[in-house]
Amino acid sequence: MGVAPKRSLPELSNITLRKWYNKYYRRLPIGATRKVYFFCDEFTNYNDAHIGIKAIELLTKLGYDVIMPKHAESGRAHISKGLLLEAQKMAKQNVTIFKDLVNENSPLIGIEPSAILSFRDEYYKLVDKENQAAAKELGKNALLIEEFIAQEIQKGNITSELFTSASKQILLHGHCHQKALSSVDASAWALGLPENYVVEVIPSGCCGMAGSFGYEKEHYDVSMQIGELILFPAIKKVNNDVIIAAPGTSCRHQILDGTGRKALHPVEVLYDALV
Repeated sequence: MGVAPKRSLPELSNITLRKWYNKYYRRLPIGATRKVYFFCDEFTNYNDAHIGIKAIELLTKLGYDVIMPKHAESGRAHISKGLLLEAQKMAKQNVTIFKDLVNENSPLIGIEPSAILSFRDEYYKLVDKENQAAAKELGKNALLIEEFIAQEIQKGNITSELFTSASKQILLHGHCHQKALSSVDASAWALGLPENYVVEVIPSGCCGMAGSFGYEKEHYDVSMQIGELILFPAIKKVNNDVIIAAPGTSCRHQILDGTGRKALHPVEVLYDALV
C-alpha cells in the first residue's frame, strides 16, 4: 500500500458515528431554542467516532439540539489527491443540503478542521456559478466546534460553572487549515473555559503529517524531521500529567508516532471536564 512500515495505522471505530447517532442519540425536545447542525465528516465517522460521540453529547449537555442530516463526505481526501471532479460532486451535494438549513442562529459545526473548513475555502470555487453566493454564505456559518463554543462563551451562553474546578495544564497544537482559515485562539479559548485550566499553544508550524503525506514510505523521514523541529521536543519535555490537545486527526497520529503521547481533541478535554 506504500505506507511507511514504521507508521501505526489509523484504526477503524467499532461503530460509525452516524450509526450511533441514528440508533442511540436522543434529541432535545422539539422547540429547543438553541439548534445546531453537525457535519459528520468521513474521518470522524469511520476512525474517530468516539470523538464525534463526545462532541454531540457535550453539545447536548450544554443545551443544544444537535441535528445530523444525511449528507455527502467532505471531499477533503479527494481534493488533496487532485480528484476534483469527485470532490465537486460532494461539494454540490453538501451546499444543496445545507444552504437553506444553516444560518447564523443555527450554524453547521464540524470536528475535523480540514473537512469543515472546506465549506469556507474550496466549496464556493467548486459549485456552479448560480450557487457560489449561497456557498459563500454557508461558509460563513460553517464553524469548527471550538469556534462555536468560543462564540457561545462570549455571548454568555456557556459558562465555567458547568465544568470542573480542578487544575490542569494543556499543551495545544493547532491544525494547518485552522491556522490558515480560522484561528488557534478559538481552541485555546474553549480549552481555557474550566476556571483552572491553563492552556499553552505550541508555536509550531505543520506537524509533518500533512494528510496522507507522512504515511507514504518515501516521505516518512521528511515528515518526522518536520515534527522534530518544534512540535515533538515541546511535547517530550513536559510531564505526563500535562494534557496534549490537537484538533486534527492527522496531527494526533503524528504526535503518537513521534512522541508516544496520545493527543486528545479539544472536545474530549471539555467533555471529560464536565461536572
